[in-house]
Amino acid sequence: MERLLSSDDLNQLAPAGFHIALRIGFAFPLEEQNAFPPPWVEHYTMQRFMLFDPVIRWVYSSSAAVIRWSEIELEDPRKVLAQAQTFGLRYGATVSVTDKVQKGLRSFGSFARNDREFTDLEIRLLNAFIQRRHEETAPPSNLTRAELEVLQMIKNGERIKQIAHELGVSEGAIKQRLKNAKLKLDAKTGPQAAALASQFGLI
Repeated sequence: MERLLSSDDLNQLAPAGFHIALRIGFAFPLEEQNAFPPPWVEHYTMQRFMLFDPVIRWVYSSSAAVIRWSEIELEDPRKVLAQAQTFGLRYGATVSVTDKVQKGLRSFGSFARNDREFTDLEIRLLNAFIQRRHEETAPPSNLTRAELEVLQMIKNGERIKQIAHELGVSEGAIKQRLKNAKLKLDAKTGPQAAALASQFGLI
């Protein structure tokens, strides 16, 4: 049985860098990690390559889960991949995961080496890693309507005493709902729980 990669394994597996974007909705990912070389990131940004990058276009247009950059057949008029090679990103592989519940939601990871192509085993491991991270960052589905209501009011800047008065329940009841919500969202404070719920699109 193949083992699951840890985040620490990525630096050894993709020594030329990597970029991971998790749970991308309409525009922005819930979580992102860009470990590509800073000079390449700066060049990529300054040249506005994202609009022309065949890797990004593949992520959003293909139903396949994994691909080596050398296998991408999309046009590359700005020579993004050729320019990447001059920054040490000579060989690459990209993994794309689409959400089973929320249509259009996806996560992807691009990984690079400067010495050789990624092996089939390495690509399977990277695919399993992105799939696991995608699932780990899924929003909880067990928050109650009452808990979400409290989180919305916390987000709006209301205090527990004020929330209790508005909802016609005791402060203890509000504190319990907030405690339950923090536990389900793995948050330390009420505002953090509210921020996470908002980020997940729950409130």
